[in-house]
Amino acid sequence: MAVSVAAAAEEKAAFSLTSDFYSKYVWRGHNLVDDWVWQPSIGISKGPWSAGIWGNLDLTDENNQSGEFTEYDFYGSYALSLTEKLTLSVGYIYYRFPSAGSTQEVYSGLSLDTFLTPTVTVYYDFDDINGTYVSAGIGHTIEKIAELSESVPVGLALSCTVGWGDSNYNEGYWTDAVGDPLDKSALNDLSLKIAFPFTLGKWTVTPSLNYVTILDSDIRKGLSAGDRGLFWTGVGLATEF
Repeated sequence: MAVSVAAAAEEKAAFSLTSDFYSKYVWRGHNLVDDWVWQPSIGISKGPWSAGIWGNLDLTDENNQSGEFTEYDFYGSYALSLTEKLTLSVGYIYYRFPSAGSTQEVYSGLSLDTFLTPTVTVYYDFDDINGTYVSAGIGHTIEKIAELSESVPVGLALSCTVGWGDSNYNEGYWTDAVGDPLDKSALNDLSLKIAFPFTLGKWTVTPSLNYVTILDSDIRKGLSAGDRGLFWTGVGLATEF
């Protein structure tokens, strides 16, 4: 343990930058912005620790906020290897909405380094919502399915997640067919993603196709037909230094 602590102390901090563009902003099944957005972030990590800032900027006037940052998230996390293949992560997220207040979550997750890389993460909002959301997912990555040139292979990344909310969480975020808060726990959303990452210089470029459908019938009744199943595209840029 002393050797591990010393090695972590000597490890240099790494910085990351991302710049993502999406045709919608969808979060846990919610269609928050039904048009193009820009979502940049900057992070720092050292050993098992990481922290960063993430933001959402509306690129159109869909919500009458074109060119404005509608959300800032501040986060910190710690990852611990329990076994050779099992990793535990814990963290904190502060959500700031300039026109609608703020809230806070803590979370804990497990990921298994095996076939389909199963993960499960429990988020608890202890501030505005006082509720729990659980996300379970699987994924698979193929390093090369095509190439842009001899030196630029294109990969394939597939992922699927299912989200569940308890009664407090759903009461805070969803409504039923008559517009009343949804006071029940439920399987909320199913998300699918297909991405095609490739590297150009020091940047990783990731075009993606995304889809989410609402699973619970009462939540679906409280939404317009177009928001019960959402398809959107995106492209992400990421680098580390």
